[in-house]
Amino acid sequence: MLIAQVKFAPWDKAYNFSMGGLKVAVGDTVIVETELGKEMGRVTHVFEESGESDREIKPILRLADFDDAARIPGEDRKAEMMEYCRLAIEKLALPMKLVDVHFSWEGKRLNFAFIADGRIDFRELVKDLSSHFGLNIRLTQIGTRDEARIAGDCGPCGRGLCCRGFLEDFSSITSEMAEAQQVVHRGSERISGMCGRLMCCLSYEYEGYKAMAGELPPIGTRVNVDGTRGVVAGHHILKQTVDVRIDGGKEDARGTVIEVDINRHKKK
Repeated sequence: MLIAQVKFAPWDKAYNFSMGGLKVAVGDTVIVETELGKEMGRVTHVFEESGESDREIKPILRLADFDDAARIPGEDRKAEMMEYCRLAIEKLALPMKLVDVHFSWEGKRLNFAFIADGRIDFRELVKDLSSHFGLNIRLTQIGTRDEARIAGDCGPCGRGLCCRGFLEDFSSITSEMAEAQQVVHRGSERISGMCGRLMCCLSYEYEGYKAMAGELPPIGTRVNVDGTRGVVAGHHILKQTVDVRIDGGKEDARGTVIEVDINRHKKK
């Protein structure tokens, strides 16, 4: 069975829907039936599910057209709703930052996205918004990476943010990735993105760096460099060289560090 993953908002997760007999491609806008009613979203991924599944997967109803998109309120209306919600948040003194609002395709629901440091009791806010707009209200807490995806900006490389351009899912970025690429010494600010988290691009070359590091002798390994004994004290992964601390031979060489190309014999 062919499955299409559909997102309804940039910060929302993707949901699975059966393609049925429809020809659907990544990037298409479709109308689907959800538990909360009909909704319009964008296809982010298509795959074939192998084997039998007991779970019910709702089908894609059809491809969306111009009239379907026209049902979604424009930017002016969105700005009005965002402004009212911001004022309501200030009035209730809630420690949260409003980021975006999503309109349901049927026009019955509003989903406000926000960021906050912890859990927020927004029950009074929901009552206020429901009374003012006369619609079902949902509030979704998102992360700072999702906020960066919505806002957009330029990264340290001078290009648009990856999360804004092509990344569909956020992978886990760890300090181990920065250590493997020998950039930890630059400081957290230099290797953090606009969202304040470690940059997503640290994951792009991580496996390559690990493979190259595997070609180098571990730090602490005792080696012989042209008849002189020493200990590996550091790595230069991209150059495929190591720092060797000399601990033998001539007296004036004791305690010095030399850089050695591990492939020097192959190049001769």
